[in-house]
Amino acid sequence: MRGKATREALACGPEETASESANVPTTEPSGEVAAPKSTGEEQAPKPQEPAPQAPAPAASKPAPPSEDVPSAPLLLAVEDVSDSSVTVSWEPPERLGKLGLQGYVLELRREGALEWVPVNSRPMMVTQQTVRNLALGDKFFIRVAAVSSAGAGPPAVLDQPVHIQRIIEAPKIRVPRHLRQTYVRQVGEMINLQIPFQGNPKPQASWTHNGHALDSQRVSVRTGDQDSILFIRSAQRSDSGCYELTVQLEGLEAKAAIDILVIDKPGSPSSIRLLDVWGCNAALEWTPPQDTGNTEILGYTVQKADKKTGQWFTVLERYHPTTCTISDLIVGNSYSFRVFSENRCGLSASAAVTKELAHIQKTDIVAKPKSFVERDFSEAPSFTQPLADHTSTPGYSTQLFCSVRASPKPRIIWMKNKMDIQGDPKYRALSEQGVCTLEIRKPSPFDSGVYTCKAINVLGEASVDCRLEVKASATH
Repeated sequence: MRGKATREALACGPEETASESANVPTTEPSGEVAAPKSTGEEQAPKPQEPAPQAPAPAASKPAPPSEDVPSAPLLLAVEDVSDSSVTVSWEPPERLGKLGLQGYVLELRREGALEWVPVNSRPMMVTQQTVRNLALGDKFFIRVAAVSSAGAGPPAVLDQPVHIQRIIEAPKIRVPRHLRQTYVRQVGEMINLQIPFQGNPKPQASWTHNGHALDSQRVSVRTGDQDSILFIRSAQRSDSGCYELTVQLEGLEAKAAIDILVIDKPGSPSSIRLLDVWGCNAALEWTPPQDTGNTEILGYTVQKADKKTGQWFTVLERYHPTTCTISDLIVGNSYSFRVFSENRCGLSASAAVTKELAHIQKTDIVAKPKSFVERDFSEAPSFTQPLADHTSTPGYSTQLFCSVRASPKPRIIWMKNKMDIQGDPKYRALSEQGVCTLEIRKPSPFDSGVYTCKAINVLGEASVDCRLEVKASATH
């Protein structure tokens, strides 16, 4: 009867305590439990009824071990502590007892208190539990005991109390990929940098420019919970340099440097001079510009202008050396030359122009014309496309075609049945580009016969024939 009363007390005692005391937590389904609410002062649990009460998992003088009672759990340890929860884990005991293991009971005792408060009202078959809803500053001890049908075994107790305090997440700055190299903008463009960072609680962020504080009249900064934004409405070359973001949190800090380069169009070459003029060529030389526009020079553009027209024409583009030779100049003209500098922003606003003109002198040239043998294209007539036999219907005009090749241009004669039909109004003869056409207006069966086209020039003659048949319409 004693063992039965003990088992009943273990099964129902924690539930009664949970309903009577506000400090006793309720068990959550996944092995996570909510901690007892704190009222500012430690509240001792209300005394239970003197009726059958389960023995405490660990008394001041533990009972001698029994083969029916499990031994203490092994390797009790804290897995994780946050600012509102704690997670503990343990291993099953070496001896589970003859009656088998029913679960584990986790208990808390706040520092300075005497009573152990159970976290779960019933034994739970888990070896890891998370206690949530803990208050900052709480300090308490934790123990866990294995429970069987015969009762609770000796508990495993943490050596040190668990302290719930604010968890500080070290600050980190995550610089976007495109800002990990020099960030290039042109004069007048907008600069808008958004740099995300991490840290808990919210860290303090500050910016510097080349080691000095920012000019608040030109640069504005907005810092949120997770990022800091640096904004310049219209960039100037003086805004170039190293911008450093520092994020600080309770003695910890993180820094990130961002290099910004503001570029502009370059100046013109410092000087230019005409080195030499010979034949149809002119040699030039110039010196690089003193102002490169905050970036490298990509090359030079060389132009020439004739004194007569004054129009400038580009001779060389993206030319890297500082000397060049201009060729193919026109004899008898005088030329001026100018050179522009070029960088990533484009050509310089002005150019360096030669002071003197390059005069291309005329030289005595004796023309030696080559003898030219004129080719004789004379050719006797030859038909490249003969006449084709044709069938026509009375009353409908018809045409005969052929093509002839000859030089000089031949004379074309059309004949019907070996008789010349030139001048007959019934026929119209055309010849254009070697194509000869004979149109027969509204033919009748009488117009049937053999038609001949003859081409004649001084070198000879040629002729082609075809047969035309005009079929009478059937009568009913």
